Amino acid sequence: MTEFWLISAPGEKTCQQTWDKMNTATTQTNLSTNHKFNIPELKVGTLDVLVGLSDELAKLDSFVESVVRKVAQYMADVLEDSRDKVQENLLASGVDLVTYVTRFQWDMAKYPIKQSLKNISEIMSKQVSQIDNDLKARASAYNSLKGNLQSLERKNVGSLLTRSLADIVKRDDFVLDSEYLTTLLVVVPKTSYPDWQKTYETLSEMVVPRSTKVLFEDQDSGLFSVTLFRKAIDDFKLKARENKFMVRDFQYNEEEMKADKEEMTRLSTDKKKQFGPLVRWLKVNFSEAFIAWIHIKALRVFTESVLRYGLPVNFQAMLLQPNKKNVKKLRDVLQDLYKHLDSSANVIDASMDIPGLNLSQQEYYPYVYYKLDCNLLDFK
Repeated sequence: MTEFWLISAPGEKTCQQTWDKMNTATTQTNLSTNHKFNIPELKVGTLDVLVGLSDELAKLDSFVESVVRKVAQYMADVLEDSRDKVQENLLASGVDLVTYVTRFQWDMAKYPIKQSLKNISEIMSKQVSQIDNDLKARASAYNSLKGNLQSLERKNVGSLLTRSLADIVKRDDFVLDSEYLTTLLVVVPKTSYPDWQKTYETLSEMVVPRSTKVLFEDQDSGLFSVTLFRKAIDDFKLKARENKFMVRDFQYNEEEMKADKEEMTRLSTDKKKQFGPLVRWLKVNFSEAFIAWIHIKALRVFTESVLRYGLPVNFQAMLLQPNKKNVKKLRDVLQDLYKHLDSSANVIDASMDIPGLNLSQQEYYPYVYYKLDCNLLDFK
């Protein structure tokens, strides 16, 4: 399971005792794998500030999680054919996400603990907002390039009735620079080949006898050329349609065809050029956003623990990785361990809105609890 429960409980005689008690109760029957979650001594500030901050952190947590998921999902979109590689690119500080979370250490350089909690949360908010804005700009540029390339590529595949003919026909297939004669291209269903050969010369007047040849075939049809006098074009097209032969509207223009090919090469080259730097940017900024997210979880645990358990600061934060089969049993064991902390916790209605407790966001338990899921991708 990539789901973790980040909880905290007040220190007993020592915080180590709190840890030992919880660890023994949950690991004896293999309910979860547990890790201490180290949160440094942060500046507490006033109760009013903490209550306000608790609500702000809840919103920030949701926002940063959404950015983390967006960056991860866009990485999967960009690495089109190698989605198995996505997971190995989604790292935090060079290690996989589970390792980072279970060995979490506060980054003093990025988020100096001498600053107030509010300042630290603002640093995180600015940093991740910048990543979000950059992602929008980069994704928009890359998607536009990719979209243009795909629409050009689509022109070169599909039915002979609709696809581009530029890469199929050659100059020699056409009568060019003639005042009177011209060459038409006709799509003929394979089942109608005998009919075509029998009738094409008589579909209209002025068709050059024995001038048809097959230039290309796909599964269903063939592309035939036919030469006739210019003045017979309209009549020929009409009669051809009546016989279920489709005349393609095509002018042989070397300049245009060359320009299309060059455009495709340019877009393809641009896409390759942008791909490497974009993936590097996504890797670096995924790591930054994920690290910020886990620090926000730490801030939330700290703020909520002080609001619940009071001062002086004395609590143990713990990270539990529940065993999938025993989730309900683990809840019951934690309930028994900590029900003395808040007798009302069993009956609190999560739709009530009490400042500082964020009940509307999630379930409420007698211990501080936040869920953390390291599975960030929705593969289609």
